[in-house]
Amino acid sequence: MAKVLVTGGAGYVGSHTVDLLVQRGYDVVVLDNLYMGHQAALPKQVTFAQGDLLDRAFLENVFQSHQFEGIFHFASHTMVGESTQKPWLYLRDNIVASSYLLEAAVQYDVKRFILSSTSNLFGEPERIPIGHQERVIPGSPYGESKAVIERQLHWMHELYGLRYCALRYFNAAGAHPNGHIGEDHTPETHLIPVVLQVALGQRDHVTIFGTDYPTPDGTCIRDYVHVMDLAQAHLLAYEALSDVPFRHYNLGNGDGYSVKQLIETARYVTEHSIPIIEGERRQGDPAILVADSKAIKDELGWKPDFPDLTSIIGTAWAWHKLHPQGYSTPKTLDK
Repeated sequence: MAKVLVTGGAGYVGSHTVDLLVQRGYDVVVLDNLYMGHQAALPKQVTFAQGDLLDRAFLENVFQSHQFEGIFHFASHTMVGESTQKPWLYLRDNIVASSYLLEAAVQYDVKRFILSSTSNLFGEPERIPIGHQERVIPGSPYGESKAVIERQLHWMHELYGLRYCALRYFNAAGAHPNGHIGEDHTPETHLIPVVLQVALGQRDHVTIFGTDYPTPDGTCIRDYVHVMDLAQAHLLAYEALSDVPFRHYNLGNGDGYSVKQLIETARYVTEHSIPIIEGERRQGDPAILVADSKAIKDELGWKPDFPDLTSIIGTAWAWHKLHPQGYSTPKTLDK
């Protein structure tokens, strides 16, 4: 049984990937500082190490205690808007933490590395949908931090033979189909859970940031990809590294939905009115971001199980109804 390290494994995408890895028989060690993650999101089979990647003594102890075949790296500050307000959290902490992790990976002869990267590498894309060979011009300090980490991986491969894959995914959404894990951030900034909080009566309205974009209804268009489809892509990419030295893939469904379309779909799924207020544009929001995921589909056989917005929002709504206060909601399902 291969032993793998999952940094940020108690977070949103990380916890869904951990769940899948455990199901597939991997021996999983989760490293998380619980700044945004939730230990309650982890299956009981994992080994949990609470600490921070910036703590080199802690990191050294983790690597001395285990022999990892591979690493899935999710741990990161991840909010585009926050990165424009607090750039050093991203341009310093994200990059330095990843440097420490990669240094340990090389020192302890880890063979494979999967990076949770981002579509924010493409701040103003030249082509829509966005292929994996699109030029990298990050749209924020967050995107810049991921671009630097991808370059670090390039050099770790060139110098030490570390096999890696950078998965540049678009808007992660949805929840596990059986409802035991889902999306819980404090504060919550992602559109789908914000909309669903309105449906639950926890917010009065949704603010639409910008209605004058060059799109059919004037609101931003985004590509939403189900969190379990992302987890599946991480596993496929990891296993493919036994045959290929490195890859970069864009992950999305290839269909774009506007903010207004998303809210209308949520109204249908939840059967709630979901009031809206129109606000000003936010800094750094491109009009359209839609992925071209042909490369990973052709090369690894990735096929999303939740390709439509109704099913994505449906699984998220099931989670939020069961867990209206997130992971602090009393447990209602066996894991």
